Amino acid sequence: MIKFPIYLDSHSTTPVDPRVLKTMKPFLEEEFGNASSRFHLYGRRAAKAVEDAREMAADLIGASSAEEIIFTSGATESDNLALKGAAEMYRERGNHIITTAIEHKAVLDSCKALERKGYEVTCLKVDRQGLIDLEELRVAINDRTILISVMAANNEIGVLEDIGAIGRLAKERGVLFHTDAAQACGRIPLRVEELGIDLMSLSSHKMYGPKGVGALYVRKKNPRVRLVPLIDGGGHERGLRSGTLNVPGIAGFGAACALAKKEVPADSARLLSLRERLRKGLFDSLDSVFINGSMERRLACNLNVSFAYVEAESLLIELEKEIAVSSGAACMSANPEPSHVLKAIGVEEDLLHTSIRFGLHRFNTEEEIDFTVKRVAEAVRKIRAQSPIYGLTRGPAAAKENPAHTGREI
Repeated sequence: MIKFPIYLDSHSTTPVDPRVLKTMKPFLEEEFGNASSRFHLYGRRAAKAVEDAREMAADLIGASSAEEIIFTSGATESDNLALKGAAEMYRERGNHIITTAIEHKAVLDSCKALERKGYEVTCLKVDRQGLIDLEELRVAINDRTILISVMAANNEIGVLEDIGAIGRLAKERGVLFHTDAAQACGRIPLRVEELGIDLMSLSSHKMYGPKGVGALYVRKKNPRVRLVPLIDGGGHERGLRSGTLNVPGIAGFGAACALAKKEVPADSARLLSLRERLRKGLFDSLDSVFINGSMERRLACNLNVSFAYVEAESLLIELEKEIAVSSGAACMSANPEPSHVLKAIGVEEDLLHTSIRFGLHRFNTEEEIDFTVKRVAEAVRKIRAQSPIYGLTRGPAAAKENPAHTGREI
């Protein structure tokens, strides 16, 4: 039996895995100690839970030491600490930062804040697939470049950048490399040593853990990365992030990391099958359907689709009671402007407000996907039936003039 509404918005957040919740529960009840109060049993048990979680997070990403994991409130804070902390620490070495046009706002807005302080930021363009040109990155690096920040997987179109190649280039030029891996970690294998990553932002609630907790990987050797902290007071987390630790959240984050390490291969294969079932169903049921971003380099759980002649907001309202999806990044849901990601990959003006982001998760079923295809197709047809433009361009006469126009990949 299908439970409504069907949840297909896992890029904004994932449901907490019951096994994660089970791990957290004691630390919300009897094990309520402060991890910094190590003079009694309550505090020591809390501290052990934190250190266990640190080990699990380090193991997931292939860090050489658990000490390289700094717990934060989430990937937004981690992005801010990575960019602003590195920029201030290495100011004497240079003031140039390189990023891309499709980064999360936590990175782009941090870069804007740094520009106001006199730093120079190069924002690389992407192609229609959502990928940067590595040669353009190579040319952009100069003797004042201190940091490259490129996300591992895009939060809207799910496109995977060539992080390994970027890491190698950064190492060749002696530049630090940060990646926002909030959408990638727990969904694809990521090994920081192999990929040449110096700083990596992680988020618990994107990988079936609780909200309000994340981490920043900070390399300790080859090279040792140093940061100026954003938050002072108490010297927690190697002095990089002061404040009482969220023990229940961190314990849950650790459990989510351990589950991801074990289950990512099976999860990915299953989600890819469901994603392709969804994609094929939509393309078989409707014309004028457009895929945004590369299908070859993409998270298995992601499908970002534009339905021509259909305002995304109208479609979301039509689907609201039965299917939970979004039209883009959750952090931008109150912004009426078109997605900066879709604009950056060159989506045509008439399609900018027509995209829906489907984000599948490990608990979705084939029955849910089949219902989604059927219901989305019905809703799209209903909205298009009320559109005089669609009637003129997609009616019988139009079909004769352009019979091959049945959707394409961007």
